[in-house]
Amino acid sequence: AHPGHGDSGLLNGLLHPITGLDHILAMLAVGLWAASFSGKARWAIPAAFVAMMAAGFAFGANGGEIPMMEQGIAASVLVIGLAAAWAQRIPAAAAAAVVGAFALFHGVAHGAELHGHATWFALGFILSTAALHAAGFFIGTALQKNLWINRAVGTAIGAVGLSLLLA
Repeated sequence: AHPGHGDSGLLNGLLHPITGLDHILAMLAVGLWAASFSGKARWAIPAAFVAMMAAGFAFGANGGEIPMMEQGIAASVLVIGLAAAWAQRIPAAAAAAVVGAFALFHGVAHGAELHGHATWFALGFILSTAALHAAGFFIGTALQKNLWINRAVGTAIGAVGLSLLLA
């Protein structure tokens, strides 16, 4: 999906998520969507993504594969972007399940393409992903007073996901 998959090390792990539009938009959308919930769900949804991404990363780094990985990543941008814009009233557990399922695609893709020592790269990758979730969360919180801007942002993310899916 983007360069730098084969590099190991903490710095490369920290930088990697911000080198690909697919990852940036999906992570921002997770945070944006989480901001539309209340209570513990606001943190449980991004935490579900991070946990499942880490599990997928370990699976991929140990030779695991899942079919249609790139399509799953593109679909994550489409679905989570649109969910952030329009799926405001679903149970938090369902939202966590959706982001967790898509997180597997992201994790497996990056784990499978890594060469070298994975631990430091994984730590950086996880920290950077969490920071992107936080950025999306703060954007979503700031946009809560203007629902239509929030919807426009989520819809634009989803549109990019559709273009990635059709590419």
